[in-house]
Amino acid sequence: MQVAVTERLILRRLNTDDASFILRLVNEPSWLRHIGDKGVHTVGDAERYILNGPVKMYADMGFGLYLVMLKEQHEPIGICGLIKREALENVDLGFAFAADYWGRGYAYESAVATLAHGRTDFGLRRIVAIVSSDNAASIRLLAKLGFEPERKIRLAANSDELEVYGVAT
Repeated sequence: MQVAVTERLILRRLNTDDASFILRLVNEPSWLRHIGDKGVHTVGDAERYILNGPVKMYADMGFGLYLVMLKEQHEPIGICGLIKREALENVDLGFAFAADYWGRGYAYESAVATLAHGRTDFGLRRIVAIVSSDNAASIRLLAKLGFEPERKIRLAANSDELEVYGVAT
């Protein structure tokens, strides 16, 4: 199911057919460094990750992380979407892209579409984002999107401290 179409991209709901791409994405060095090891080491693990994460969130909330594809080639390049975490009061913007596609404006383009989707389709007036303090590229993107730093948080007692940014939509 398509969620948004931009000049260059299609955002659609993830499904288990996307498991091979998700397996590659969640094991990229940047994902492991800034997001962490999600224990996804086989296609079967990736299928479970999709079903227990994004697909469950679609059922529970109506939104979730979406696959971002190049419009012309229908090639998956990343994920971008909305997440409702128990540890956060507000819905969270999440994104990650394969390193081959960095620096081309795809994250910005998909995030703008995702924020509009949250505002228009779900009435979200405020969205947050969490980011590790050493993730300069994501922090620059959040600033470009109008997010401002608010506070620090730990999502779990033994987890790293993260920066919380927020924006009114």
